[in-house]
Amino acid sequence: MLILHIQNYNMTLQQNINIKNKRASFDYEFIEKYVAGIVLLGTEIKSIRLSKVSMNDAYCHFIDGELYIKNLSISEYDFGSINNHEVRRERKLLLSRRELNKLERKLKESGLTVVPTRIFLNANGLAKMEIALARGKANYDKRQSLKSKDAEREMDRVRK
Repeated sequence: MLILHIQNYNMTLQQNINIKNKRASFDYEFIEKYVAGIVLLGTEIKSIRLSKVSMNDAYCHFIDGELYIKNLSISEYDFGSINNHEVRRERKLLLSRRELNKLERKLKESGLTVVPTRIFLNANGLAKMEIALARGKANYDKRQSLKSKDAEREMDRVRK
């Protein structure tokens, strides 16, 4: 009976992990989104399950036809030993060859980049990252986004 409760508890924990990069949606206009797997170490997945991830200043780049994420900060696991991971190491992203080729072609266009938008755990408990092909917003676009958010907030207040 106790084992069943622990398994149910673990399942509810896995489904609640949804870490978003709010800054990316403010700074970039998303063109296309992809879901990629991440190559992680054991202590990294444990830290992700504890939501100890920061995606500020994280971006993706290609090395020899493979996509890597740089500046993704996954805090050290508190109960880890000497085998704990580096906080800001480059991590490989797993996409199909067709998606990688398409992204690499589009990145050669001027003004486009690949940014991480969120990290989540799928139904099998595997860490996945949603990445987006994005174009940087100009300052007036950012101001327009803030105005629309303020207007929505005012509408919500009036409704209540």
